[in-house]
Amino acid sequence: MRKFHIPKNPPTTSKSVRFPNDVIEQVETAIRGTDCTFSNFIVEATRVALENLAENSQEHARE
Repeated sequence: MRKFHIPKNPPTTSKSVRFPNDVIEQVETAIRGTDCTFSNFIVEATRVALENLAENSQEHARE
């Protein structure tokens, strides 16, 4: 499983998504004092989650 890291700002496309307030607060706390935007944090978290899902699917296929 790949470890999460706070990414730099890559080129992006705007997409509107609603988040629960508590999740927003946790993300904002995590990125405070870094060179990472809320959007970039969410994109990286999504990438890691997708990789984890793919790894889990591969593990289940081997069982």
